[in-house]
This record gives sequence, structure tokens and C-alpha cells, in this order.
Amino acid sequence: MLFDMGKRARAAARQLAQATTEQKNHALEALAYSLAVTSRVILDANEQDVAEARARGLEAHLIDRLRLNAARLDGIAADLRRVAQLPDPVGEVFDEGLLPNGLRLRKQRVPLGVLGVIYEARPNVTVDVAGLALKSGNAAILRGGSETLRSNRALVGVIRETLSASGLPADAVQFIDSADRELVLELLQLADDVDLIIPRGGNRLHAFCRQHSRIPVVTGGIGICHLFVDESADLDRALPLIYNAKTQRPTVCNALDTVLVHRAVAADFLPKVVAYLGPAGVTFRAHESAAPFLQRDSGAGPRLPDGVQLAGPEDFDTEWLSLVLGLKVVRSLDEAVGHIAAHGTGHSDGILTQDADNARRFVARVDSAAVYVNASTRFTDGAQFGLGAEVAVSTQRLHARGPMGLRELTTYKWVCEGDYHVRP
Repeated sequence: MLFDMGKRARAAARQLAQATTEQKNHALEALAYSLAVTSRVILDANEQDVAEARARGLEAHLIDRLRLNAARLDGIAADLRRVAQLPDPVGEVFDEGLLPNGLRLRKQRVPLGVLGVIYEARPNVTVDVAGLALKSGNAAILRGGSETLRSNRALVGVIRETLSASGLPADAVQFIDSADRELVLELLQLADDVDLIIPRGGNRLHAFCRQHSRIPVVTGGIGICHLFVDESADLDRALPLIYNAKTQRPTVCNALDTVLVHRAVAADFLPKVVAYLGPAGVTFRAHESAAPFLQRDSGAGPRLPDGVQLAGPEDFDTEWLSLVLGLKVVRSLDEAVGHIAAHGTGHSDGILTQDADNARRFVARVDSAAVYVNASTRFTDGAQFGLGAEVAVSTQRLHARGPMGLRELTTYKWVCEGDYHVRP
């Protein structure tokens, strides 16, 4: 099954690599329109997936990722239109030079080829990947989770019909329409026809792909995200920023997991954090360094307020994906950086500070894909970074890092022009 799918994807990728920017943009606009026209079919399929997920006892954060509604579908279509408006990276020329012997050299962007994307519980990824792959001239083989089978079936049907109607190969986007996990392993073996594997899911999926793939794998999307509130931070403005980073959408990888607070401001700031975020349903895991600043005298001795409990040994290594926030007090920027190095995943980490030197030191020393100064971690997103959308957030170092948009889905070739030159 997948052998033939790979061959068709490779053939489609060769055709798509030659498509003009106008053809690709027309197809993206047409797809955005088609999603609106067929929205009822898509949402009905998604409602069935959500109902089955609830019946199976799927966790709340996964159900939230799975759910589509009219507003989310409109947002997906809007992202497609934004991608259509972005510059086409294919054919872009850079690093031009003239050698002493008269040879002219340049690098020229070309598509990667065929992408294999494996993901869980997020049908929006189906359209995001299809749109970015189309604009960057790549074919894609998609394998969503079993919980999204109906939603993805409906979405891919619309995508393929739109491609065909736009004069582009329908096989540029293919979908493994089966929950059989053996097919994931089969996809990972298609080294002759698939150029890059992009897993979007938990640690187990990433580890499985790294262990079994014969194809290069881009990993990321697992975020244990931190904000360090240093002693110079504007504490009043820090509160709504932390609220945004934690509560706007707690089930995603760029949501905040841990706040590190400088000891000099802990007595003032930590109770305010609990009071500000608690009414939104946030509960807290307080490190032993933070607990004394939160304890109240109950008459029978000091106790932590409602919604706050002492952190367990694994709590600071947990991506919460829910309304849980870790709190820890540190004595210095160095200690904050050390905590992030020990417990972070290299996704999104930031500092809140009014001290330019502290900001510079933090940015220099924190080795994450996205490092923030006085901004919410929620901005680590392809659309928010002006990329239109993303296929993944890479936390590795090779090829791409951070949100992967159009340029990250290309490679380049050298072009050498001479005047009948021969090498001496």
C-alpha cells in the first residue's frame, strides 16, 4: 500500500516543483474557499470523532486539540490565505558570487521533495501541512491519529479535489486512511521516496520515529516552557503576560509550565500570581523554595492556600498541557538558566526584566528554539511569527529550528555558470 503511495508522491512532487507561484496561490485560495463551502461535512465528521474520543476516555487536552468548530475552521482558511500572500521561496537565489576564474556561483532554493508527517489529535495540522507543502513545492504523505480519522478523511478529500480542479496533482497530498500502527513503521522505511519525517506528538512517537526511521527525522513540539521574573521586572505588567502564557490555550506546546521568580521580589510577587491566575482555574505546584512565600497562618500553623500544593519530584519535568503551573524561587539569573537547562525541552523560554544586561545574558545563555524578552511564550507559532502557518516547531539544531514554515521546507542547490570553463 505505502510503497505505491510513495511512488505517487514522488511523481507528484516532481510536477509540483515546476508549478508557478500563480498556480500554487490560486490553489491555496481555492482550498480556503472550499473549506467554507464544505464546512458542514467537515464539522459533522469532526463531531463524530470528538464523540468517539470522549467515549474512549481520551484526555481533555487531546479532545481540545481534536475539536474543530466554525471559528477554528475559519482560522485555518485564513492561514491558507496568508500563506498564499507570502513570497514563494522556490527559485529564490542567494549567496551569489564571482570566482577569480570567472565562474559565477549561486545557491537556489528547491523543495525538499516528499514529506511524511505523523501527528496526533490535531486535524488543523492536515490543512496547515497541505498548504505549506503546496506553496513550497513539496508533496506530503499524512498519517493522523486514529482519533481524527473521520475529520482527516473529510479534509483530505477536499484538499485533493481542490488540487485536481486547480490543475495540480492530487497525489501531492495523500492520507494513510487507516489506524493500523504497522503502517507508521512502513512509512518510516520509504527512504527512496520520502525525504523527511516530521512527527508531531508526544515523546513516545518521537522516540519511535528516531529509532525506526530510515529517513531523516525532525523532532520537536514538546514544550516545558519557562518564564524567569528577575528582580527588575515590572511586576504589574508581568501578571497579565503570565496569565496569557498559561491560560490562553493551556493544551498546546507553547503554553507556560513554570515561573521562576527572583528571591528579591518573591514575597511581593508570588502571592499576586496565585491571586491573579487562581480565579481562571489555575492550580499551582510550589517548589520548596516558593512555599514559604505562599503559606498562610491558619491558626493551626502555616498552610498553603487552596489550589497550591508542594511540587513532586517529577513536576518540573512535566509538560502540563492543562491549567497547572509550577512555581520556584531562584537567587540569581544563573540559577534560573541552570533550572531551564536541567528541566526544559529547548522549546520556548523567556525573561521578564527591565535590565538590558540581564536580557542580553539570558538570550546568550538559554539554548532554546525561541527565547523571549518581555513577551509571552504563546507567540512560538508559525502564524504569529509571520510564516502563515507551520508544519512543526523543531527543537533540534540541524536543518531547521523553531516554527517551520515555507523556507524551512526547502533546501538548495548550487548553480555554477561558466564560459566553457575547464578545470586546470
